[in-house]
Amino acid sequence: MRILFVAGGTSGVIFGIVPLAQQARNAGHQVLMAAPENCMGTVNTAGLPGVPVSTRTMQEALIDRRGVRVPIPEDLHERYIFNGRTFGRYAAACLDGLLQLADRWRPDVVVGGALAFAAPLVAAYAGVPYVKQAIDMGEPRTIDLAAAAELGPELERLGLYEMPRTDLYIDICPPSLRPADAPDAQMMRYVPYSTQRPVAPWMHRRGDRPRVLVSAGSRVTPDSDFDILQGLVEKVGRLDVELLVAAPEPVAEKLRPLPAHVRAGWIPLHQAAPTCDLAVHHAGGNTTMGYLSYGVPQVLVPYLPYCVDYSVRLHEYGAATMVDPADDSADNIAAVCAEMLTTSSYHDRARELATEIAGLPTAAEAVSAIERLAGSRATV
Repeated sequence: MRILFVAGGTSGVIFGIVPLAQQARNAGHQVLMAAPENCMGTVNTAGLPGVPVSTRTMQEALIDRRGVRVPIPEDLHERYIFNGRTFGRYAAACLDGLLQLADRWRPDVVVGGALAFAAPLVAAYAGVPYVKQAIDMGEPRTIDLAAAAELGPELERLGLYEMPRTDLYIDICPPSLRPADAPDAQMMRYVPYSTQRPVAPWMHRRGDRPRVLVSAGSRVTPDSDFDILQGLVEKVGRLDVELLVAAPEPVAEKLRPLPAHVRAGWIPLHQAAPTCDLAVHHAGGNTTMGYLSYGVPQVLVPYLPYCVDYSVRLHEYGAATMVDPADDSADNIAAVCAEMLTTSSYHDRARELATEIAGLPTAAEAVSAIERLAGSRATV
């Protein structure tokens, strides 16, 4: 079977669908992962064959079809619409490349990450099942609706009057945190993935002090969101802890020099997470799910509005504390971290969720569900 995986526009969202793609390949299926040209390194590092389908980047999708840069709204609902239309424009930029790939390769199934809105369009064009895979604990539906509105011209071009429906939804959210109105899904255990580096002894051997990790995600650069990471490092660095700063190497270099109790660099999540007492970060989907899967309590500062919904759910469950970005002062962050490090209930609740995640069906079972879907479609 030929399975086309359609990734989003950044490495972070690619990380989310790599384990399923690897499992499909290991099961003997032919796999291609379509992604923008600037993400080919991430795809190929995962051992997957990548096909570039656009030279545009997500940053360029911030410019609308008239060539005007769209201002980022302050209102939360308007921000969701802004995000959806941005992802929609990005999907439109990938569509021609995807349609040409479908004509050449003729996939049997298309699998798309939750924000890869070109995936259902190419599946409809090719006349094959569309599988949607969650890449975090879920985004507000307003984003989907806004993306569909932005893709109106592309839908009309393909003879469609609405976004194609999902034939199979693969969800990774722990059942205890799924919203009451969540759709039926093939559940799948979340497996953290990131690009690797040589494992140093300190990554899996902690010292005497509590170990706290700070991150602003894989998308941070010396020129973009650096202030967010730097601020978190300074705020958490006030505590008497061993501090790990997970960041791309150019970003880590800009942070240096650092105190002796602080290490910064590209730290593969699944190497450091088992030794961490707390993670403090931007509430990105992969980071949140990754530390959740290891039972690590988290301080979530959702600088990106689409992260607010699941941050609230995790906060209410008691495995994390959500801090409003407007309240992320040094004193407040330090106080929250200090409380969480000394309150056992956060660790207990985080471990409960880790156990729940570990008990979910494996990626191999999700691949079997895709096989059954393709088989049933073939016999119709």
